[in-house]
Amino acid sequence: MSNSKINLSDNLQINRILNGMWQVSGTHGQINPESAISEMLEYHKSGFTTWDLADIYGPAESFIGKFRKQLSKNQLAQSQALTKFVPNPGPMTKSIVEYHIEQSLKKMNTNSLDLVQFHWWDYNNQSYLDAISHLSKLRDIGKIKNIGLTNFDTKRVQIMTEKGISLVSNQVQYSILDQRPEKLMIPYCQKHEIQLITYGTLLGGFLSEKYVNTLEPTRSDLTTSSLQKYHNMINAWGGWNLFQELLDTLSKIAKKHDSSIANIATKFILDKPTVAGVIIGARLGISQHIVDNSHVFDLELDLEDHDMLNEITCKSNNLFEIIGDCGDEYR
Repeated sequence: MSNSKINLSDNLQINRILNGMWQVSGTHGQINPESAISEMLEYHKSGFTTWDLADIYGPAESFIGKFRKQLSKNQLAQSQALTKFVPNPGPMTKSIVEYHIEQSLKKMNTNSLDLVQFHWWDYNNQSYLDAISHLSKLRDIGKIKNIGLTNFDTKRVQIMTEKGISLVSNQVQYSILDQRPEKLMIPYCQKHEIQLITYGTLLGGFLSEKYVNTLEPTRSDLTTSSLQKYHNMINAWGGWNLFQELLDTLSKIAKKHDSSIANIATKFILDKPTVAGVIIGARLGISQHIVDNSHVFDLELDLEDHDMLNEITCKSNNLFEIIGDCGDEYR
């Protein structure tokens, strides 16, 4: 796993595969806290030391706090926890922003947050500019080490950058199906040295052997919010039949490389410009992919693989035209 880490900034090195904690938010089934913490330790021991979470992911920040208490000083130095600040749109005074960040610091058992990825629901409410300004001041005094964004479009990233806000990353949806970042976001990020952290890269588990040659799932089969969300994305992209063609092609490429569909889908995005890392959900205590994930870094996709995938994706609908820029699905 020699190329499995990357510098997100001068003071933050992360794994290129991040452990996603949306799954503990309560929308993916019940999680037992004790088995969750012990599995987090397993991930850490296996070299997957970077966690992606948010203040709105149920007990995720508290899990990080409990997990950190189990680590030695040396292990703690090797662990990274990237949280999010996701306030309800409204006035963003210094005291409101400070209060939320203090809550995260306390729950996560730390005196400085590695990265705060800011999300805002409503661009019509321009208080997001106040929030990002207050976050910058908290970074300047050391409460936060780095500031990033979550699901902001290129236009808003540009507005903030032009106001002198220093951003290290933007977290966006990016997969073989959803290549919207390539239209505007990636060219802008390349120019301004902002890196992307991506999610939805495995479509909540749809990009796996489990769905090869299967009938389209019914509503009762979509048992997690991820499956519901990405089933809608598959329909917008081109529907279940075209998705089966894609899975069939991915399956052939995976067999050729003695790999898995998930590995191929992950490496496809990791190879893209400005992509620092891919988030893969960790359903702590329910299912885990430590062994499979570790194979991604041994994989090299060739021109033939890309041609085979392009042959399928060129038949799909243009999601940029249907949905808009990165994050527009949330607004």
